[in-house]
Amino acid sequence: MGVVFIVALGYVLHKVINKTKERRQRKRFFKRNGGLLLRQLEETDPSLVDKTILFASRELQKATNNFNENRILGRGGQGTVYKGMLMDGRIVAVKRSKIVDESQLKQFINEMVILSQVNHRNVVKLLGCCLETDIPLLVSEFIPNGTLYDRLHNRNEEFPLSFNMRLQIATEVAGALVYLHSATSIPIYHRDIKTTNILLDDKYRAKVSDFGTSRFVSIEQTHLTTFVKGTFGYLDPEYFQSSQFTEKSDVYSFGVVLVELLTGERPISLTRFGENISLVTHFVLAMEEGHVMSIFDAVVIKESTVDELKIVANLAMRCLNLNGKYRPTMKEVFIELETMRTSHIPSMIQTNPSHVVYGEELSMLTYGEASSTFLSYNNSISQ
Repeated sequence: MGVVFIVALGYVLHKVINKTKERRQRKRFFKRNGGLLLRQLEETDPSLVDKTILFASRELQKATNNFNENRILGRGGQGTVYKGMLMDGRIVAVKRSKIVDESQLKQFINEMVILSQVNHRNVVKLLGCCLETDIPLLVSEFIPNGTLYDRLHNRNEEFPLSFNMRLQIATEVAGALVYLHSATSIPIYHRDIKTTNILLDDKYRAKVSDFGTSRFVSIEQTHLTTFVKGTFGYLDPEYFQSSQFTEKSDVYSFGVVLVELLTGERPISLTRFGENISLVTHFVLAMEEGHVMSIFDAVVIKESTVDELKIVANLAMRCLNLNGKYRPTMKEVFIELETMRTSHIPSMIQTNPSHVVYGEELSMLTYGEASSTFLSYNNSISQ
């Protein structure tokens, strides 16, 4: 009996000591990850209390089955996203970053607080975070239908993306960027607009996601000078050369997405040779040579009119202008796309898919210095 008592006592003490260590470790992580700063911000602005939800580490471990491999939704350059179910039954996405830079933790908290207040139907809603782990975890709403990239490039023949759906997605993404650039209390530059960061919900509405590289700018700022970050194929050449990111840099990346929607091709493809490895260069050359219809997706050609394709192609060219000041604003892009979307009537379009239009039928609008400058930039990159 004595031996049993001693063993039981030892087990209980062991559990108590471990729980105490875990509790102290969680407090240490919470303090290191900016928890005290968050508390101060909440005391300064009581309205933040209900908007910045702090999740317990145990809750998220249980929700993701201890971050099980089979719960992984996707892996990216900045971390891994897991699917989880909270105690109240809500399905969420939990992002676990690869590394944490302690010098950026203050900025992380400030950005998390602001993003938690972003409320737009086409922006993935940030629900909160967990600061009790070695690396902060972000919790956002779960979007069920995956990424636009997968829908475009991993074809589902039974449910292809129609021209109307592509036009709607482009319009919704443009509207989300207008909101981020001008409707929030502090303008937000996304800095990594691409089809893998555009999610589709149960009704195939677009949701802009992944604000890991996003930055906030004060109203009086015209640009942001940073280390160059982004994804090759979507990266604004002007930003690449100057390290100055402006709202027009997001416009350029959106232009690439627009071309991706029109052509159904990847932004970088090894099946295209030479300088055409870049979708943007491939598109610009096709526009210049007057045979851009030959690179458009068959679904797009079948379900749209030549006039509609003229408008979208020319809009993409203007977004891709190498000189940022000649690019339209996202508000101008949104208005143009919304106008087309509302006038597009899929059931009335009877375009012959075998009819391919060349030359003057798809003439370009003026787009400044894009042609020669783009080719010289592309050559410099390849060298």
